Amino acid sequence: MSDPRDASPPATGAGGEASSPPVCPRHPDRVSYVRCQRCERPMCPDCQRQASVGSQCVDCVNESARAMPRVRTVFGGGASEGKPLVTYTIIAITALVYLGQLLSPRVVDTLGYAAVLGAEQPWRMVTVALVHAPLDSGRGILHILMNMYALWFCGQYLEPMLGRARFLALYVISALGGSVGYAAFGAFGVAGGDGRLWLTGTVGASGAVFGLFAAVVILNRHLGREVGPMVGLILINMALPLWLPNIAWQAHVGGAVTGAVVAAIIAGLGRDRARLQWPALGGLVVGLVALSYVLDAFVMSQVRAHIG
Repeated sequence: MSDPRDASPPATGAGGEASSPPVCPRHPDRVSYVRCQRCERPMCPDCQRQASVGSQCVDCVNESARAMPRVRTVFGGGASEGKPLVTYTIIAITALVYLGQLLSPRVVDTLGYAAVLGAEQPWRMVTVALVHAPLDSGRGILHILMNMYALWFCGQYLEPMLGRARFLALYVISALGGSVGYAAFGAFGVAGGDGRLWLTGTVGASGAVFGLFAAVVILNRHLGREVGPMVGLILINMALPLWLPNIAWQAHVGGAVTGAVVAAIIAGLGRDRARLQWPALGGLVVGLVALSYVLDAFVMSQVRAHIG
């Protein structure tokens, strides 16, 4: 039997009373004699994190991460590593919507765009990018495949350059601009006595995709990179309606112009004035929506004039 005199005496406080053993602040039921190298508080094994020197508690590690400056892209967006998640997410959502189209035609009826519906149901100006030509159309599945390939092709280049939030803004605002461009040409048709385009529905992400095309040109030119191949690709796609019918080239024009403006705003303000990019982009959205209502009012005045 061991001699009690060999045991270490219990720790005592200032008054001589036995003190309680140290416990982990996050897990008070766990005794811990290991202390954080930074704050010197006890920490149990679950709360220990290896640092460059010794170990730190999870609270100190999180505080250090928040204090570190965020890495920014050349245009002021949050830098992200790995796969272009926004690009893949848009593709996945669009594919799911297309599967919904195969099950019910109401999907297109709900999300598709026609200029005549823009004022009453403005969300269609963006949701049009989620729906595509049905299988029984002349283009079949080729329509969505070409648009999603173009999105994937541009997205893996633009998303790391801009950051996820700015890339998503570019895509959505370009889709909006494509719809406004389609409405503008429709309004011109009404003024000329032809209201078919104003009343005709359209589907597809082509407006948003052309916005990405134009953004590549503007941003590459700003960075001093090659723009010739992308300019050639835009011209080829712009010429396709000369041979292929039922292509809403008006949305292509609107999307390309809008994407170029978005890219010019981001590049012009740059990383040093990145906080001003969002108010500027917000102003662009407000302007596009206001323009759509102006076009609707113009068309209504033309209709009333013809009726009168």
